[in-house]
Amino acid sequence: MGQEMASSGTRRAAANAAPTSASAAVPANVAPPRVGEQIQRLRAERRMTLDDLSRAAGVSKSMLSEIERDKANPTIAVAWRLTNALGVSLDSLFAQPKPPEVIAVSGPHDIPTLSGHDAKYQLRVWGPIELAGKFEWYELTLQAGGALVSNAHEPGTREHLTVLHGSIEIEAAGATKRLKVADTARYVADEPHAIRNVGKGEAKALLVVIHG
Repeated sequence: MGQEMASSGTRRAAANAAPTSASAAVPANVAPPRVGEQIQRLRAERRMTLDDLSRAAGVSKSMLSEIERDKANPTIAVAWRLTNALGVSLDSLFAQPKPPEVIAVSGPHDIPTLSGHDAKYQLRVWGPIELAGKFEWYELTLQAGGALVSNAHEPGTREHLTVLHGSIEIEAAGATKRLKVADTARYVADEPHAIRNVGKGEAKALLVVIHG
């Protein structure tokens, strides 16, 4: 009887130990890569529309939309065409995304700059690329006689300009206002509009664009 009890106790111990041993062999909380999310992020970084990527990769727009929403998994052939169109390697789709930095710092050389040489202006793009088309801010520098003349943006778009140095004139919706240092103008930008340096020296301003 003692042997039976010992045998029974051994079986119970083995049964209790088995799940612990099995669970230790399985990696904890390993999630599959979100391929669609990666494709959407890469497309947004390159400012490509669904149509743009669809045409470049030879993948239908409806299929691409399903893939980006993780409603469908691309075959290796489709994934290769998409990454080739995006200019990245195939394995970059399966890399685990890095956690966002608590404080991300961009140096002076990381800031894109747009220059209109003939129009005598320079725009430094301070806003992050993921907000492009929604909320943008720039440092605008205008040489004497320089102007930034823009066509109408999408309906509901407004601009906010604060003069940091010099004298600037704003023309929007048929009205004109002259601003001095520390003045801020807020105006509609879904009609043609212009920002002009009306002083004798360089002018500088902070320009914020909020899209409709």
